[in-house]
Amino acid sequence: MSNTKGLWGWLTATFPPPKPGGFAWRIENAVTAVHVWIFRRTGGRILGSFDGAPLLVLHHVGAKTGAARQTPMIYLPDGDRAVVVASIGGNPRNPGWYHNLKANPETYIETSRGRRAVRAHLASDDEAAALWPRLLEIWPAWETYMTRTTRKFPVFILEPRRS
Repeated sequence: MSNTKGLWGWLTATFPPPKPGGFAWRIENAVTAVHVWIFRRTGGRILGSFDGAPLLVLHHVGAKTGAARQTPMIYLPDGDRAVVVASIGGNPRNPGWYHNLKANPETYIETSRGRRAVRAHLASDDEAAALWPRLLEIWPAWETYMTRTTRKFPVFILEPRRS
């Protein structure tokens, strides 16, 4: 349990994520939908963290489909910014939301502090290197996820959009 903070971190570091499109993947998507529903109904008071790491709900628009999507994920609060990692548990490909943010960077997030408009940008190598020690502090399991793939995990910085 060296690369984990708690039960959820241990589970995700011990067992690889399900393969996209498979039965376990469909179950995970259903559980995720329930998670988002509970998070949104309670303002993040319930299911607002994993093992103490804060969660947000990322709203994003499908790059190919244009469909509205919501994904709960761990984030690093960084002043008025939020930092997220496209790890998908160490799968060999980036998660769908990665492509969606690249195509449609202006979006919304929901945290326990409410909903806010943000603009996503991919962190530069220097920005990501500076953030990784803090990211691993809040979610040490990312270190294990990195051993499952050769890809580098993209780090996105979500900055407030000014109206």
